[in-house]
Amino acid sequence: MAKTTLNVKGMMGDHCKRLVTKTLKDLNGVSAAEVDLPSGQAAVEYDDTKVRFNDMKEAVEKQGYDVVGHN
Repeated sequence: MAKTTLNVKGMMGDHCKRLVTKTLKDLNGVSAAEVDLPSGQAAVEYDDTKVRFNDMKEAVEKQGYDVVGHN
């Protein structure tokens, strides 16, 4: 399993946290996603043979948030 942390801009409350978490977990290949609202980061564990950073970025941005990078 690979791990990354997405830097997500635009999350304002628990609804945003739940939506981003669900969006990431619904992607084929993502096994875990945990959003830290104060830092604006989403920690993701995933199978890099099934899902890539750009897939995660696109899915989150379709929900109206900006992904400004990852670690």
